[in-house]
Amino acid sequence: MPYESRIILSKAARKKRRATVLTLILLVAPIFVIFTLLVIVPVFQAAEYSLFRWNGLGPLTHFFGLRNFGFLLKDTIFQKALLHNMLIIVFSLLVELPLALLLAMIVGRGNFKLAVFFRTFFFLPFVLSEVITGVLWQFIYNPQYGLVNPIIHFFAPGSPGIAPLGSPTSVFWAILIVIIWKYFGLHMTIYIAGLQGIPVELEEAARIDGATNAQVIRHIVLPLLSTTIQITVFFSIIGSFQIFDIVWAMGRGDPVNGAETMVTYLYKFGFQRFNIGYGSSVAVAIFVICLAFSIVYQRLLLREQKG
Repeated sequence: MPYESRIILSKAARKKRRATVLTLILLVAPIFVIFTLLVIVPVFQAAEYSLFRWNGLGPLTHFFGLRNFGFLLKDTIFQKALLHNMLIIVFSLLVELPLALLLAMIVGRGNFKLAVFFRTFFFLPFVLSEVITGVLWQFIYNPQYGLVNPIIHFFAPGSPGIAPLGSPTSVFWAILIVIIWKYFGLHMTIYIAGLQGIPVELEEAARIDGATNAQVIRHIVLPLLSTTIQITVFFSIIGSFQIFDIVWAMGRGDPVNGAETMVTYLYKFGFQRFNIGYGSSVAVAIFVICLAFSIVYQRLLLREQKG
């Protein structure tokens, strides 16, 4: 090829490369600016506010150092809120996700006529907003005109009624039931999408070779669904740290902080009591916990994939 032709091709390649880079910059720049303004900047602002004793009015003058975090770690109400978030994670992983996977295998691979109806029926709770869900279940749990006490009296006539949202010992568990009911439909839909990517021929071949249904699920379905399960585990854990709307709509974490979560604690002590500095320290603690989990989880997944 003549030297002049090579120069022309080289210039054309560089021009094309510059055009590609410019296009990528133009596409990414707006998203990067929005992400910076709505995520990065507030994170650093919260970190700055957490070092001050500040009510949200006027300049930052009363430097408090790390004492907000010291008070936070010693507060028994925050410890209770953290425990509640951990319990939500545990029950999400041990109850919500297995239930969603079981229903996905039933209605996702079922050949019966009502399979589509049940998929829609189980997904409907997720369509409802968190506030509407909380208000709806407040009526269900109401001891006077709700549904819980009539059901109890039907199966156990003469038994005393209960008020699940009125007792510090039962309010958290009552709300936990609502959280599982609300979100398992989302995970079920994700599992159904993952199951549709598994060839049915693999399962049929395994059954022809004499494998039982349990063996097919254990050795074929679950390994091929592992990536989907890992995604739902990640979403479930991160989402459990951010639970707020349902708890707030069903009693604001009361009575006696019986259903307090870290985000409701943040709102009460940061905004309602006009202690923005202390509330920012709670936000920073939540952010650090979520970030640390994300990093560790991603590294474990990468190590597993490489292995």
